[in-house]
Amino acid sequence: MSQERSMLRGEAGPIRIERTEKGIAQITAEDADDALLGLGYCHGRDRGLQMRLVRNFGRGQTCERLRDTDAMLEIDRFFRRLNFCGDAAEQTRALTPRVQRGNEAYGQGVNLAFEELGVPWELRVLGGTSRDEPWTFADVYLTAKVIGYVALAISQNEIEQWIIECVQSGISRALLEELFPGQLEGLDEEALRRIQLQERVVPEALWQIPGLPAAMASNNWVVAGAKSISGRPIACNDPHLQVNRLPAFWYEAVLRWNSKGAPRYAMGGSIPGIPGIVVGRNPDVAWTVTYAFMDCVDSWIEDCREGQYRRGQDWIPFRIREETIQRKRNPPLVVRFHENDHGTLNGDPHKPGHYLTTRWSCGEQTGAMSLEAILGMLEAQTLDEGKHHLSHLCNSSWNWLLADRDGNIGYQMAGKMPLRRPGTSGLVPLPGWEPGNDWQGFAATEDLPQCVNPPEGFLATANDNLNGYGKCKPINLCVAPYRAERIRAVLSRPEPFTLEDMKTLQFDVRSTQAERFMAILRPLLDAADPGENQQILLDWDHGYDDDSRGAYLFEHFYRELLQEVFGGQNVTKHPRSHLGVPVVNHLLNETTLMAEYYGAFDAVLLSEQARWFGGRPRQEIYATALARVLSLESRPYGEARKMRLEHLLLGSKLPKILGFDHGPIPLKGGRATIHQGQWLRAQGRRIACGPSYRFVTDLATDEMETTLPGGPSDRRFSPWYVNGLLDWLEGNYTVLRGADRH
Repeated sequence: MSQERSMLRGEAGPIRIERTEKGIAQITAEDADDALLGLGYCHGRDRGLQMRLVRNFGRGQTCERLRDTDAMLEIDRFFRRLNFCGDAAEQTRALTPRVQRGNEAYGQGVNLAFEELGVPWELRVLGGTSRDEPWTFADVYLTAKVIGYVALAISQNEIEQWIIECVQSGISRALLEELFPGQLEGLDEEALRRIQLQERVVPEALWQIPGLPAAMASNNWVVAGAKSISGRPIACNDPHLQVNRLPAFWYEAVLRWNSKGAPRYAMGGSIPGIPGIVVGRNPDVAWTVTYAFMDCVDSWIEDCREGQYRRGQDWIPFRIREETIQRKRNPPLVVRFHENDHGTLNGDPHKPGHYLTTRWSCGEQTGAMSLEAILGMLEAQTLDEGKHHLSHLCNSSWNWLLADRDGNIGYQMAGKMPLRRPGTSGLVPLPGWEPGNDWQGFAATEDLPQCVNPPEGFLATANDNLNGYGKCKPINLCVAPYRAERIRAVLSRPEPFTLEDMKTLQFDVRSTQAERFMAILRPLLDAADPGENQQILLDWDHGYDDDSRGAYLFEHFYRELLQEVFGGQNVTKHPRSHLGVPVVNHLLNETTLMAEYYGAFDAVLLSEQARWFGGRPRQEIYATALARVLSLESRPYGEARKMRLEHLLLGSKLPKILGFDHGPIPLKGGRATIHQGQWLRAQGRRIACGPSYRFVTDLATDEMETTLPGGPSDRRFSPWYVNGLLDWLEGNYTVLRGADRH
């Protein structure tokens, strides 16, 4: 039942916008461009605050347009360094006329909404600017880059800098090799020790940016018709992003138009600020996504003096880029960035020394092709067409799984994979003065991992290592394989599947990580003195249910084990053979590093012998950590895992009674369960990562079923501000229909 109707005038005719009882926009137009105009209008009306915030941060204009503080200045410097708008004009010129028309129509819709509503009152109340600007091509590219880098690719930058910090603090290469086996080719410890690290490459305050989600992991899978009740493929997706913020990150919509005289539709999750449907389906093809963990970020060591860098035997001046940061309460600040073909320097080249330059391959020359890919999916009619389009969506690195109505399923990785000197992995910085260490172009899309119609009858990705599907090996470090293992184990069952089975799988909270550790713990538990906690762990089914006391105890054991092994909690000799307990606690409490790359740490913890054990037997280490856990008072796992959903800008600043924040509500699952439920911390702020959107669809129908942790609108007093939250919690899916029922 529609709750709201509005009409717009497009180039080809009227545009009808209707709302379902959940507030989901259904946009009907004469052609695809007018449908995109309607989508832009809905984005501008419902998510204007979110869009403006992302733009202000991405441009490095928060001190000018939001709050002039030291933390905001640090973030402005960070984004100015990245220079995400630098190639916008060039990329706009590279658009095909068809895509340019669609982009222009989308921007027209956004700006119509901006003009009608004006600047959101939240920005004015907090002292932000009352001036507004139209939404442009550059803003579309900027939004895509900010999300692709800050929410995803930035973790590669962090892990590479952390390796440098480990070397400089005395952690041996042998210990690092155990964490990153086979990935440290080219590491020169002496060269890394000479690097003068400046301010943090990633500001701590970055994790507090409103409007940008923290990302942790995602799942997607497609099942062939031979394994479904309907006889047609099924496609499923649940991207894992920050979920304790309002509004939800994704914006659902149904677009309908006529194409060559025939009705057509596309529906699913869109991103405010970007035209098109990013994940979802049309009448013929469904497409789903996870982050691929392709290594697209590299750093080089530059030997600098007198504003120059060494190149072989020559000294070459840096290119200088000046940016002026306007400030509301302070004089304007002119910042200078020194650049070469390796990226932007993190240091002052006039002070002799070794500094890092850093480059992100997906941040350059990707805007036009990515937009072409997104809009191309509106008309894709076959798996091959979909794979072709999505292989060029390169604003970050992606695992695309697709299915078509003809019964095909397929996988395509996308992203700009740098080609490096043989014998190097990209995980450690190399001397910039040696030309052989430069990137040698980028991998061809046909060489990236891909697959069509595998004999197993299904495909699944969960941010795991998928190099085996390609001619080249883009992934050098990814998350642990546990979720992927669990998904594939379930999908390997012989019985045919229904959509209800897929929904159940999206809510699965069984941990194969826990199974592996408990296999080692069980003999120790059998030998321990009988007690309540001992019996709880022995009886535990490895499930992360809210009422599970076994999950609660295991999580405490896991943290104790990390501190025991990597912190050297009980080691008095050879202090440089461990990170130290304070460092481990900082990594766990204030960074995403251990949360994201815990598979590397688990590989050491599960080894029978490791240098990190400091000569102690594994059983002794496990027993020491277990003893501290057996003396705890057990509690239900979910009791201490309640989250409060906070408004993206005013969260925790206003009394709860005003309704900007909601909760507390439970966060299901754990780090290694299909239903992701993981807590991050930064500057004292807790960030909950979980399924930011769930959808399942059977290609035998023109429907998809979805849940979203919130509503379509970022307007607190809209009836659609938080209306989807209860259904998201309880697993009640909403049906979206592509066919117009009017």
